[in-house]
Amino acid sequence: MIRDNAEKWLVLLSHPSVATRPTDDQWSALEYACHVRDVFRLYLIRLGRMMNEDGPHFPNWDQDQTAIENDYATHDPLDVGKRLANRGNRLADLIAPVHGTQWDRSGRRDNGSRFTVESISRYMLHDVEHHLWDIGEPLT
Repeated sequence: MIRDNAEKWLVLLSHPSVATRPTDDQWSALEYACHVRDVFRLYLIRLGRMMNEDGPHFPNWDQDQTAIENDYATHDPLDVGKRLANRGNRLADLIAPVHGTQWDRSGRRDNGSRFTVESISRYMLHDVEHHLWDIGEPLT
């Protein structure tokens, strides 16, 4: 599902209006793709730590601040697509061999929320799928 998601982003990123915001208060497909690229990076780190450490602690990630600091709207769509696909494939490779009690390995966030490999994987997949929904049909 992660690889399929990344492929859909590659198609969207080739659209001529990828950087156009549908409304002033909604990200463009390019900005959403930058966010997904960064989500994949974050979850590569978090899931990697959960698989190799006992109960790692994850600092808060302010995704809105990241978007502002990195000026998502100015990124090159082709570069975003390459990085997003690479990270998505690496994340799928990381998750694919997980089995048995490995799904129960845990970590926690600054606010004390506890995640397992299973729950954080589901959360991540929901997030990136939801952002395809956020973009809607105009670009597909």
